[in-house]
Amino acid sequence: MNIKDVGKGSPSGKITVSILGASGYAGGELLRLLLDHPHVDIGQVTSERNAGSFVHFTHPNLRGRTRLKFVSASELAPCDLLVLGLPHGGAMGRINEFAEMADLIIDLSADFRLREVRAYADWYGKEHSAPDWLGRFVYGLPELFRRQICGSRYVSGVGCNATASVLAVWPLFAAGLADPQRDLICEVKVGSSEGGNRSGDATHHPERARAMRSFAPTGHRHTSEVLQALTEAGAEDYSGVAVHMSATAVDNVRGVLATAHVFLKEGVSERDLWQAYRQTYRDEPFVRIVKEKTGIYRYPEPKILSGSNYADVGFELDERTGRVVALCAIDNLVKGAAGSALQSMNLMYGWEETTGLGFAGLHPV
Repeated sequence: MNIKDVGKGSPSGKITVSILGASGYAGGELLRLLLDHPHVDIGQVTSERNAGSFVHFTHPNLRGRTRLKFVSASELAPCDLLVLGLPHGGAMGRINEFAEMADLIIDLSADFRLREVRAYADWYGKEHSAPDWLGRFVYGLPELFRRQICGSRYVSGVGCNATASVLAVWPLFAAGLADPQRDLICEVKVGSSEGGNRSGDATHHPERARAMRSFAPTGHRHTSEVLQALTEAGAEDYSGVAVHMSATAVDNVRGVLATAHVFLKEGVSERDLWQAYRQTYRDEPFVRIVKEKTGIYRYPEPKILSGSNYADVGFELDERTGRVVALCAIDNLVKGAAGSALQSMNLMYGWEETTGLGFAGLHPV
């Protein structure tokens, strides 16, 4: 199959993209982005709870932008690319069925993010029901796996906390500056939309508002994705590095700020750090190095990234201890989910990587 030829037989010359499970926040963001994509026609969007209702009843920001209605998954027709927005565990049991419906698949859930069956069982507490599919999916973080994504048929979603954590520290490991004998410590502060659109005690407004709540001091599942990424660094064997991730809920709707502590090899200077970050990200269209001497936005700040696919990274060296505090801010629903998916889709089809992703975020908000 020549992926670049998919969709060329359609009347519009565009590909048809359908979203299974489009009523969630990530599905809604992806639909928002796809509506302005020049090479895409939206096929169907599904929701069991909202079948038959207009999309804008669930995603009111899309009022006047589309007259699409949700359909049941049982009504889903074949398409060029199918995006799976099901809850974790919902895709793996039906992946063979979905593969019959579309030439290409992007799964937003965690079902195919990990390569090792044992790792999935360890971190998600259950056996993977489609282990033979794990090796077919490429991890959908273009900054690390662009070459593999290009021309791939199956791409997994990325964990938003993992995205921010990996992008914060990746230059240090890719350049071999991190001490392979020391652990990586990462704290992520996250907004409430990370919990999805299903309400519960923890998301009830009187309980959630003005909170700074540690909800995963240890054992956060996205830790597994960071561990997996470190094995790809290549500059040195970092497979023995332990990753300690903690997650704290803050009084934001959107945004992730990862604050990682990396211990360096002896003799690494700030100049070495600048060289590593610039060399790693100089050609990345959506990664910006933010390290200013003055101003209130001297370091990465999720607030100004709302709605954008940008990841702002920065760092600060503590020369007394040989420790780098590495930072990354993203919008969890865009760069941490829908935006990276669309970026991956562009790569899969050989289009310009930035197509449909030019929104720069808002200031002030």
